[in-house]
Amino acid sequence: MTTHHHVPRRFLPPYVLERIATQGNDRLRDCARHTLVDDRHFRARAGSTGLPPGSLQPGQPTRYIHSAEQQRTLPGQLVRREGDGASGDPAIDEAYRWLGATYRFFWDVLQRHSIDGQGMALVGTVHYGQDYENAFWDGTQMVFGDGDGELFNRFTIALEVVAHEMTHGVIEREAKLVYAQQPGALNESIADVFGSLVKQYQRGETAEQADWLIGEGLFTERVDGRALRSMAEPGSAYDDPVLGRDPQPRHMEDYVETEADNGGVHINSGIPNHAFYLAAMTLGGHAWEHLGPLWYDTLLDRRLAQESDFTTFAGLTLDNARRRFGATSREPQAVADAWHAVGVLLP
Repeated sequence: MTTHHHVPRRFLPPYVLERIATQGNDRLRDCARHTLVDDRHFRARAGSTGLPPGSLQPGQPTRYIHSAEQQRTLPGQLVRREGDGASGDPAIDEAYRWLGATYRFFWDVLQRHSIDGQGMALVGTVHYGQDYENAFWDGTQMVFGDGDGELFNRFTIALEVVAHEMTHGVIEREAKLVYAQQPGALNESIADVFGSLVKQYQRGETAEQADWLIGEGLFTERVDGRALRSMAEPGSAYDDPVLGRDPQPRHMEDYVETEADNGGVHINSGIPNHAFYLAAMTLGGHAWEHLGPLWYDTLLDRRLAQESDFTTFAGLTLDNARRRFGATSREPQAVADAWHAVGVLLP
């Protein structure tokens, strides 16, 4: 298996853009094609060289928001830094607010001081490209397009999109999961899990109150869909004439074997996503209080190899649940039942 450590971690899967490039109107086809070209030719920057100063005070983020001003130059023009007041530009202010909310979750809940655990600067760029229909983590920073305005709103609109991309940075520094096939789908799933948990923590929601949607608000009113993905009901997030139908499976019986999308990293992530949802619903209450720390334990577990598959990850969550909560507690049983329910572990 080839490594994909510094393939940019993009929010919108290529199969969605490819569909728009054939099914959309003339303008939408152009937007999708230009985004696909950008995505193919962009080379991620490895490591954290050249970053501005981070935070020396645990519990306090250091944010730098830039505008690419519809260009493709990163990081672009610095437009808001830590402590500055609102700019009045929704994309700038959403990026600032949601990076702060994601930092706060990782600090308050998991005692992690930024992406690298050592106060790394949180660098975001908005207004990237012209009608750019994506968001990504490039190895050092988060980047957000404005969308096309017809199908997609700006990519800062959803807290969980920003949290998803920032979590990719955490995953890269801890597990370095190969971005292909099952390890890549785990990479995407973990980013979705923490994206959803950040939103739930921000809103003070229980598992029962949460929407479990990833990319809520990203679609315009023209799209027949609720979000890009649903952890509660993978495969049901959208069904639209232009975008097609949400292809995510929720069970290993429907696992998609494909060469596209790096071996289906955005497609098959629906299976571990659904396992997390099922365990959270069984346990009830605030998912960030029990399952969040457990998934984080597993992300940090040195037994989680770069090429770990679903079964390996599931086994580690079960082992860590026994360690954290005790073998006879509710949590290990809920985790085991969830992985059984999606066909990853045998009953």
